[in-house]
Amino acid sequence: MITPVHEAARDTVDVGAAAGVYPVFVGPDLLEHLPVVLSTYAPTRRVAVISDDEVGPIHGASVATTLADSGHDVTVLTFPAGEASKTRTSWSILTDGMLEAGLGRDCVVVAVGGGVTTDLAGFVAATYLRGVPIVHVPTSTLAMIDASVGGKTGVDVHAGKNLVGAFHAPRAVVADTTVLATLERARRAEGLVEAVKHGAIRDEAHFGLVVERAESLIAAEPMACAEVVAASVRLKAEVVAQDEFEEGVRQILNFGHTIGHAIEAAADYRIGHGRAVACGMIAEARLGEGLGVTEAGTAACLIEALAPLTVRGEVDLDPTKARDFLGADKKSRDGQARYVLLRRIGEVARDDGWTHEIDDEAAHAALEAVVRGW
Repeated sequence: MITPVHEAARDTVDVGAAAGVYPVFVGPDLLEHLPVVLSTYAPTRRVAVISDDEVGPIHGASVATTLADSGHDVTVLTFPAGEASKTRTSWSILTDGMLEAGLGRDCVVVAVGGGVTTDLAGFVAATYLRGVPIVHVPTSTLAMIDASVGGKTGVDVHAGKNLVGAFHAPRAVVADTTVLATLERARRAEGLVEAVKHGAIRDEAHFGLVVERAESLIAAEPMACAEVVAASVRLKAEVVAQDEFEEGVRQILNFGHTIGHAIEAAADYRIGHGRAVACGMIAEARLGEGLGVTEAGTAACLIEALAPLTVRGEVDLDPTKARDFLGADKKSRDGQARYVLLRRIGEVARDDGWTHEIDDEAAHAALEAVVRGW
């Protein structure tokens, strides 16, 4: 069905999921079309808009007003901004808020915000009354490119990042690239790390496109952002359609994340996801080069691509503490961390599967080296 939002979007990417195909609409000035999106993909009158207390007063309030003006009964729920809020406690507070508002299984959750919001609100939707629909409205580069697509939801726990959660695909995603101008420049830049990752694991041309357009993307030029967001989402969608529940090829999307998540957790999430994953990609590329699995010069190529996007230099954390989180990674088997390694830029190296078991000493050395700076 062609709707006004299809016509307004610069691009629409369809993502396959067990529950059915859902669209990701990408382009400038799409928020005004949210009522049509809900009436088409999640037809209901009652809506819970979930946002953090930084994005909420800006975009969350605008979304709530737009939906209320179109006849929806809107409940707005917020939580403190930041990764530190992505917890079971926040999940409990938000679900209690929905219960207190009397929302039933005929409601829909609309998540307005960055990756923390889409992960947390997605987990709320996945578990509320055993599951209600969700529509994502990502407002950060990271959320548009990665977090809002693929159906992964979850919260962080003491043992590590995203270790409690569920797969719960959205009914639709509305990525309005105009809103990126409200982000700080540094956060826009850091969010592009996931686009670099998509190119590194899947498409050398996309990798080159992100590098070539970096300045326009960091400056939040809406059409340039729309082009790269849509291309990146399309690459991720191809992987997710093959393996929605991460039993095989979807593991390649975690390139850089085994070490990256350990860095985030060890730093108590004071380090941004983009910077941590950048460190992880470089460390894991160096591991691959050392094993003769990854083409020589790959780590240097990644460093050149990532340098404009995130802070370089020493990471403020104890690398010994970060080591302890490696075995808690979701890809671990029998307590042994597994790593995604590249063959070269644009191609992942396969072993007996999509991940590799690495000697602990080598992995720890790579982690410590990248923590000291790249």
